[in-house]
Amino acid sequence: MPVVAVIGAQWGDEGKGHIVDVLAERSRLVIRYGGGNNAGHTVVNRHGTFKLHIVPSGVFDPGIVNIIGSGVVVDPAVLLQEIADLEARGITTAKLFVSDRAHVIMPYHVLQDQLDESLRGDAKIGTTGRGIGPAYADKMMRIGIRMGDLLHEETLLRRLRQALEVKNKMLTAWYGAQPLSLHETFLKYLEYGNKLERHVADVHPIIQRALDRDLPILLEGAQGALLDIDHGSYPYVTSSPPGAAGACQGSGIPPARLSSVIGVCKAYATRVGEGPFPTEIEDETATVLRQLGTPWAEVGTTTGRLRRVGWFDAVMVRYAVRVNGIDTLAITKLDVLDTLPRIKVCVGYRRHDTELDYPPANPFILGQVEPIYEELPGWQTSTSGVRHFAQLPAEARAYVARLCELVGARLGMVSVGPGHDQIIEVHRVM
Repeated sequence: MPVVAVIGAQWGDEGKGHIVDVLAERSRLVIRYGGGNNAGHTVVNRHGTFKLHIVPSGVFDPGIVNIIGSGVVVDPAVLLQEIADLEARGITTAKLFVSDRAHVIMPYHVLQDQLDESLRGDAKIGTTGRGIGPAYADKMMRIGIRMGDLLHEETLLRRLRQALEVKNKMLTAWYGAQPLSLHETFLKYLEYGNKLERHVADVHPIIQRALDRDLPILLEGAQGALLDIDHGSYPYVTSSPPGAAGACQGSGIPPARLSSVIGVCKAYATRVGEGPFPTEIEDETATVLRQLGTPWAEVGTTTGRLRRVGWFDAVMVRYAVRVNGIDTLAITKLDVLDTLPRIKVCVGYRRHDTELDYPPANPFILGQVEPIYEELPGWQTSTSGVRHFAQLPAEARAYVARLCELVGARLGMVSVGPGHDQIIEVHRVM
């Protein structure tokens, strides 16, 4: 049975939750493997519209086991609120488990994140200010606190005392901020542990049993491959590996068990925050792509920030395909292009007299490249009611076929709206 990773093939916000919500029905285990509550998935299904930030999108099926993996950083307050919101709307979280190895976002992480960004001035990187980066940094520095620590008073107190000795010196001496109270912080996070005790577990045996029994497993990503800490547009990246390698690392599933990597991308491109964006547009077409006031509106699920928009960048997506071994594309928001008479696709870059078919690592150089565009005819008719690929306008079919040809992956799914039934499956992917 398949072990399928669903990753973003652009800069995040591609509609992964929409795709995972559909594929989760065919899974027995859904694992969120990385990131934190700096990401959000909007899911529209028979239960309503939900904005998830850390809970896996398989939570809507009571028969599915949902795991927040060891590669995730968890803000307990956010998780508790998300659980409460789901249960208030009749969604059970009885089969939601959090790895005891997942690291905890502490209050000093949030403070540090926000203070660091303010000190960067014009060089800001567009962080969400939710403590994600500092939490991952402490994980690598081996001074992090893990979810399992919240269940053991002595361990939590010892780890927190060690961390605050360092963090309070930094907050007071470097940032001029007030120190955090060991007593108050300890009691608050001990309480979080008590409230989350039924969810925190050693998830390794759960995952291994599923692998041994060949149960279908879905690995759910956050952010996108172009924000990868190693392979993205550094330093305008996230703090974790959101690609296929991160899926294995953050879930504890060996790479050899992956049967497919599905790359989710929009039929155009968006980006939130700072960083180079070669195909960005700011004319009247940008207003069309943003779809303000609709369920497809280009506003960040987590941040509420207006997204930057642009034409589909095949150079970037092809890079993501090659780095992550993406074999199948799920193209979302095709219907957003319905009214456009002509649609541009970036097929290469030009810098001075040189043409590039891959993105340069230097963000300054990437910001200087000139996109080489290919124009395709639009279809100028609504696709939102289409439920079969053959019923799409010929120009729409040609458009998505060209995208797949340019990036080197087969077409698996196309979405023509935010609804559960508005995903057209071209090739069964799970």
